[in-house]
Amino acid sequence: MSRTASYDRDAALDAAMTLFWVKGFNATSLKDLEDALQMRPGSIYAAFKNKETLFRAALDRYAERTADDLRTLIDTAASPLAALQSHLRGLAQLDPCDKPSTACMLVKTLLEIPRGNDLRDVVTTHLDQIEGILSDALHRARALGELPQTCDPDRLAHRVQTYIFGLKIQAQRETDAESMRTLCADLADEIGGLRQTT
Repeated sequence: MSRTASYDRDAALDAAMTLFWVKGFNATSLKDLEDALQMRPGSIYAAFKNKETLFRAALDRYAERTADDLRTLIDTAASPLAALQSHLRGLAQLDPCDKPSTACMLVKTLLEIPRGNDLRDVVTTHLDQIEGILSDALHRARALGELPQTCDPDRLAHRVQTYIFGLKIQAQRETDAESMRTLCADLADEIGGLRQTT
C-alpha cells in the first residue's frame, strides 16, 4: 500500500516557483527551500529527489502558466493581432508588488545558467514553445487578412517575443509609470501598424 504524501504538492511547487523566481537557482539554498516549502530536507528530497529536479518542476509550472495565459488571451480576443497588441499594452501594468518579479523567470534563468547545462535546454524549449504560440497567432492573423501575405509570421513572432521579454525586464528598472505605458503603447502600435488595410 503506497504511503499518502503528507504535503500539498501544488502548494510546495508554488512556493518553490516564487522562491526560485526571486533568488534564482544558484542563490537558493536548501535552508531557503525548507523555509519556503515548510518541509524538512528529507521530505524535500523524498518528494522531489534534488534541488535541480524541484527547480525544473517549478520552471515547468511557470512556463505552463505563462503559455496558458497567452493562449487564453489570444483565443478570447477579437483578433489575433489585437490580442498581441493588448498583451504588449498590458505589460505596462506589471507591478513588482503583484508578483515575485516583473522579469520573466525563464529569461532570468537563461542569463544565470551557463551553456552546456541541461537546465538551459529546458529554458530554451519553453521559450521556443511560447514563440510558437505567438507564431501560430500571427499565422492566423495573416490567414484572416489582418496581415499581408508577404508578412513572415515566424520572423514577426521572434520580434514580438523579444518585445515582450524586453518589456518585462524594463519593468524592473522603470520608475515612471507613464514612461512605461508609453513604451508599451509604442511597441503595440508598431505591431498594429502592420495591419493590412482594405
